[in-house]
Amino acid sequence: MKTRIKELRKERKLSQEELALAVGTTRQTITSIEVEKYVASLQLAYKIAKYFGCTIEEVFDLTEVE
Repeated sequence: MKTRIKELRKERKLSQEELALAVGTTRQTITSIEVEKYVASLQLAYKIAKYFGCTIEEVFDLTEVE
């Protein structure tokens, strides 16, 4: 699933580690989501979106979800 996480992180000058700590996950999970190897759970997607002050739809491209 495509996301805007990397773009949003870069705008705010955040590392993957800093974002991971802020949303209660690991850097590896953030990396996997950014490279589309892992789909975030609804709970994690909500935490990430809330952290950036966005909706889930603004962060995650849900058009590919069946």
